[in-house]
Formats: sequence, structure tokens, C-alpha cells
Amino acid sequence: MMLRPENPFSQESLPIDILLDDIVLTHSLFLPTEKFLQELHQYFVRAGGMEGPEGLGRKQACLAMLLHFLDTYQGLLQEEEGAGHIIKDLYLLIMKDESLYQDLREDTLRLHQLVETVELKIPEENQPPSKQVKPLFRHFRRIDSCLQTRVAFRGSDEIFCRVYMPDHSYVTIRSRLSASVQDILGSVTEKLQYSEEPAGREESLILVAVASSGEKVLLQPTEDCVFTTLGINSHLFACTRDSYEALVPLPEEIQVSPGDTEIHQVEPEDIANHLTAFHWELFRCVHELEFVDYVFHGERGRRETANLELLLQRCSEVTHWVATEVLLCEAPGKRAQLLKKFIKIAAICKQNQDLLSFYAVVMGLDNAAVSRLRLTWEKLPGKFKNLFRKFENLTDPCRNHKSYREVISKMKPPVIPFVPLILKDLTFLHEGSKTLVDGLVNIEKLHSVAEKVRTIRKYRSRPLCLDMEASPHHLQTKAYVRQFQVIDNQNLLFELSYKLEANSQ
Repeated sequence: MMLRPENPFSQESLPIDILLDDIVLTHSLFLPTEKFLQELHQYFVRAGGMEGPEGLGRKQACLAMLLHFLDTYQGLLQEEEGAGHIIKDLYLLIMKDESLYQDLREDTLRLHQLVETVELKIPEENQPPSKQVKPLFRHFRRIDSCLQTRVAFRGSDEIFCRVYMPDHSYVTIRSRLSASVQDILGSVTEKLQYSEEPAGREESLILVAVASSGEKVLLQPTEDCVFTTLGINSHLFACTRDSYEALVPLPEEIQVSPGDTEIHQVEPEDIANHLTAFHWELFRCVHELEFVDYVFHGERGRRETANLELLLQRCSEVTHWVATEVLLCEAPGKRAQLLKKFIKIAAICKQNQDLLSFYAVVMGLDNAAVSRLRLTWEKLPGKFKNLFRKFENLTDPCRNHKSYREVISKMKPPVIPFVPLILKDLTFLHEGSKTLVDGLVNIEKLHSVAEKVRTIRKYRSRPLCLDMEASPHHLQTKAYVRQFQVIDNQNLLFELSYKLEANSQ
């Protein structure tokens, strides 16, 4: 797909800045980033052969596009080696152009600053030392790690990860987040000190994701970025094909035993505020382009959706945490108090404009294994029963989530939206119309996609400010909220539920 030779900003239906943003946010739907930048580079070169206002106008349009591209992509460009070279070449062309320097000095200086600050992955003879290795979310339960402010993951980041054997022993490997299954198996083989002789087909290793329910998924050698796609309590297993059928999940991480868990000792305000603070960190780590890539599978691939996948995984984790805590509480009176506490937590999260946590808590209480506990729900005061009904109405998907959309439309930033609904809307846009019509780009579709992405930008346009004390108790609650231990096996949740109330309907 070639850029039209005329000025790309001549569409009369949209303001120039909006059209520019539309193209930068959605170009990967019809043109890979490297190809897009090559076209931009050639466009500038061709403009250099024109004299007068037309040539200058094209150069200015090209500069405006590059500035907006760099401003939008920023940290993502460290994953784009080819793009880095093209940007560097185009930057040098622009900076040498005297006509631009005379007319657009502020813009060219800003371009210089952006190129200086944006990380471009351009290999040099003397490579800088490797980045610090990061423990991946949920793979290691380390208090010092979970208390640190979350930072965005990139595909080139190196992480530690455990890969298990059929006997539940494991090796710890160091890997790039974007590593392929083949690369992971290579690291595992090296750790296990397999013979360097070519192994027979029956002895070659395969990589399998095993869920706590026992469900197994065989990962293909060419798949990459598999770490962030694992379920909450899923683990990677390396085995031979002969031992695939015998794989069983690791023992449950939570030992079911009587006694109060930590949630009984903490005020709902503290838990709700720590939920909001943590989910704001995770939400801030998600680059707005990850939403486009996740739905449209742009050429950058899954490595650039890692932060979004981790946020979605966290939403599921909170939902299962609610169900787990309720079903581990054996005393009926305390269990009713726990329902009351979770409803309070949901209310405070809604007040914090953290609709992700709000939704997750409500869905946890609506888990079939929890909602069937009729005797427990009957002990709940009428006030809280009515409040929970209102919350269920707000999360009701009827009429395209009308109630939720009305509530969030009245909120001013900062807001943490229910992210799965944004992905649902983008999927609807994707499947509802073609990207190319008669060989031409469907501008209306691209604009609708970009408008949805701009809502994410709006939600994050102001910083989150929560008044939370700094104390040992505060740090303990923070660690608890950021490292939930949950049961995500629905069959096990039902077993616990029937032990509590065998005859409830």
C-alpha cells in the first residue's frame, strides 16, 4: 500500500491533527511500520526535487508526521531495529535541510530532542551492557519485587522463568520476553545438560502450558512471547512427546485449612485503595498501541501486548481472589461479613473511578460457586443486598453495556476503565468493516479505531492521587494486594462451595 503522492493531510472531513493521529495510531492495519517509514523517507526525498511552496509544504507535512510518530511510539521503537535505521536517515536529511531550518526551527529542534530521548535499537560495535533481569509477574513471589513501582515490559527485556519437568522438578532459565518456544527449549536443554549429539525424534523436548485444572496446550516451536499468555496458575512444562499424556498440574498453591486469612484483618478502604493504586500502575504500563495490536495483530506481534496481557490476567486474578477468599471461609457468620466487606471494596473502587477493580470484584461475587451459597447471602443485611443488586445492574452487559457506558461517560480523568470492554469494542470495529475497500484504505474504520484509542489517552491524562499512609501495616497490605494467591480451578471452587453448603440452590 503506497502513500498517495498528494499531501496526506488534505482530507477535508477531519482536522489535520486528528487525521495525523489516526494515521500514526492505525497505520499497522494496512502498512508495516518499517514500510510506512520507508514511504515517509521517499516522500521527503521526492519533495526535495520540487521547488517553491509545494516542495516546502510536503517537507513540512513529512516533518509533522515524523514528529507525531516519534512522540506516540517512544519506548516501542527499541524493538524496531529496521525502523531505527530509517528514522536516523530521515532525521539526518531533515536536519540538513536549510529551508526547514529557516521556517520551522522549533519543530526541527523538537525533532532533535525526540530522537535523542527515544530509544532506537541500532546495533553498534560496542554493545551496552544488558539490562537488569526482571522477575516476571506471578512467576516469583518476592516481596521486594512486588513493592516496587511497576514498569512496562518490552520484548527485549530479559526475565527469569521456571520451566517444570514431568516430575515437578524445575530449571530456572534466563530468557528474552519475546523468545520463541524453540529458544526456550534450547535454554532448558542447555540447563539439563543434554547430549550435544542430535537427539532422536522421540527424545526431543516439547513445551506445554499446563493449567491448574489439568488442561494442556502444546506450544508450537515458532510461537513467541508465550510467558504473558499463561493463565493465572498455569506453568510451562518441558517433556518428551511420550510423557505428554502423563503431565499433571502442580499441587495447588493454596493449602485449604481452617483459620482467618489476611483479608479479615484489613479495612476495606485500605484494600480498595491499594487495588486502585496497583491497577493504575499496570494500566499506565500499557502503551495505547498495544490495544490495536492485541485486536488487529499488527506486524509488531505479541511482544508489544505483554503489558496488556498482564493487566487482563490481573483482572481475572482479582475475580478468582474474591471467590477464593469467600470459599475458604468456613464460619457462616464470618463468610457473610466477608461478602459485606467485598461489596464495600467494590463501592470504594467505583468511588475511586477504578472500574476494572469494581468489575472484577462484582464478577468474583457472581461466580457460580459463590452465588449458590444461599444461606450465606441470606445473612447479609438488606442494605448490602440492595447495593449489590445495583452493582450487578451496572455490570449487566444488556443493551451493549448501556449502564456502564453511561456511568463512565460522566467520569473525569483519572479513570481505570474495564479494559476487556475496550477490546470488545475494537473487535467489533475490526469485524464489522473491511480495512481495505476496492484497494483503498477505509479511512472511516481507521478513524473509529483511533477514536477508541484516544479514550484511553483521555482516561490517563491526569495523575492518580490517593491519600495512603506510609507504615509497616501499609506495606504489608500493599504486598498482600499485589501478590494474591488464588484458586482458578472452577471444579475445586465448586468442591469447596458444596462442602460449605451442600443443599443450596
